[in-house]
Amino acid sequence: MLRHENVEWFGMTAAESILAGDRLALSRLLTQVENGTKEGQAELDLLFKNTGHAHLVGVTGAPGTGKSSLVNQIAQVVRKAPEGTPRSVAIVAIDPSSPFSGGAILGDRVRMRDLAGDTGVFIRSMASRGALGGLAGATAGVVQVLDAAGFDLILIETVGIGQSEIDIACLAHTTIVVENPGMGDDIQAIKAGILEIADILVINKADRPGVENTERALRVNLELGYPDGGRNHFLGEIGHLSENGSDAGQKPGAWIPPVLRTIATQPSGIPELVEAIWQHREYLVNSGLLAKRDQERLEHDFEVTLQAHLKEDWKAKTDPSVLRTVIEQMFRRELSPRQAVDRLI
Repeated sequence: MLRHENVEWFGMTAAESILAGDRLALSRLLTQVENGTKEGQAELDLLFKNTGHAHLVGVTGAPGTGKSSLVNQIAQVVRKAPEGTPRSVAIVAIDPSSPFSGGAILGDRVRMRDLAGDTGVFIRSMASRGALGGLAGATAGVVQVLDAAGFDLILIETVGIGQSEIDIACLAHTTIVVENPGMGDDIQAIKAGILEIADILVINKADRPGVENTERALRVNLELGYPDGGRNHFLGEIGHLSENGSDAGQKPGAWIPPVLRTIATQPSGIPELVEAIWQHREYLVNSGLLAKRDQERLEHDFEVTLQAHLKEDWKAKTDPSVLRTVIEQMFRRELSPRQAVDRLI
């Protein structure tokens, strides 16, 4: 159930309408945030004080692993939970950009038709617009709006990632990495950085041949990361890989990612996956790491925003003719790129 359902509805700003549960205002603001408009940023600033309540779950993995179907099933299980008031769910699906329009292809909507008509579920598709890292540039802002709107669980499905595109770990509290049996070299899991970012490992399409080998490889790799069964070789104090890869700040009793089998199309194994999500949240709360992950996420957002603003400010203050002259000197090999930057700054 949304947290802000009892707010009065008269004479409201866009932010106030969203806090009151107005889905039309929510959709319009998400579009503004995604497009980077000044109006959208101003409303986002107003909503920021209402954020920090939702649990953010990232779902990532290679293309074709069944992420969309898995997200669909997770949302259904969460909504059907018998205990207490049903939790509300927002889904942010990052789609590849259309090469013609630049918009989202919306393929994930096809796989989430089972959620249509549930007022406790909100789905937003976003175009990656060429952004690397598996996320769109405005994903953090969109997630903040949905958090302020009162959703309890926000599922963020990335574009199919490669071997280094792991930005989701900077945004989500819980990161689910999805694998399939028989997708190639078993060592690919390590190459893709799975053990550095995964809080939960899922082998989807577990009815396929080779599932035992895939699970065995993942568990062996986890054992290599946890040689004493409790100290996390891969993860830093906040639960993700530290910048220098060191084990500074590691403590006994660290979270060891479970390896779960699912078949999203049947479905099978989804209740166990949802239970693992809530167990991980409980671990983060009890260990104090939830607040640290939030702080890390906000600091990352601050640094990204700072870089963008400094770049735009520099462009606005730099004479285009001077910039062109320096670039031409670089083309003639009279200046290296670093020297060109130093001269301009």
